[in-house]
Amino acid sequence: MPAFLTTFPGHPEFERACAHLNSTGARYELVSPLPGYGCVGVPAIVVEQEERARLAIADGGAFTCSGWVEFRPATLPVPASAPLGFAADTFGRCAIMVLAPCVADEARIRLVAHISGNLEPVMPFLNATTASGLYCPDGPTFTFMEGPRMISLYSRRITVAKADEIVDAWRTLEQVRVWVNEVWQRRETISPCHETRHRPPALEVYRRLPGTNCRACGEKTCMAFALRLWKAEVSPARCEPVFAGRFSHLRPALLSICAGLGIDIKGLEDGQE
Repeated sequence: MPAFLTTFPGHPEFERACAHLNSTGARYELVSPLPGYGCVGVPAIVVEQEERARLAIADGGAFTCSGWVEFRPATLPVPASAPLGFAADTFGRCAIMVLAPCVADEARIRLVAHISGNLEPVMPFLNATTASGLYCPDGPTFTFMEGPRMISLYSRRITVAKADEIVDAWRTLEQVRVWVNEVWQRRETISPCHETRHRPPALEVYRRLPGTNCRACGEKTCMAFALRLWKAEVSPARCEPVFAGRFSHLRPALLSICAGLGIDIKGLEDGQE
């Protein structure tokens, strides 16, 4: 029987949920973000399908949860050390308000988290130091990729798509919290960039590939490889026709667009024609 997991917008809701479960004699397990992810997470509850059905009836009356996803055990442990503190903290604390299966990949999860701080002032500094991000001052929004995860920063909320499971979601949020505060801490040494910056579409990457679908890169098609390049998941050097075959004339254009995507191309420019 599958198990399901939920978390909560705050500790009071978590405590109300536990009290309700205890009063009904329900069986449940806890997944805690403490100590390492204590700034970005509230404990999660895992129940079997039958208990979830009972909780769905109580939800909205006894307590409010963030949503339900199928439970998957974490692949990484929660850090045993306390979270880093920052004197000038522009992020603050974080609460997951929405938790749901990812639309693009139901084996992963998506989430919307609200923060107590304000990310708008730090976005021009993130834009100046992160070549692969998409910055829209009018939003304001700042979007970037972390592996398969697409992360969008707004003034007071964060969205994450394709997190592996709840601990990975907390890890992602904590990584953002630390990164944002470290950039904010160095703001006196950074020239802010207020320019709108867009990533070229994956189709532009594809147009710089040979289109042979030879599978030497490990992907079934050149378009599949282009998508992985666009997400910065692989090195362009895996395209053998470009780097070791008869399509070497495509190398400069491919490396140029990869550099614009923030992909490390060091050592790949030697021998360009």
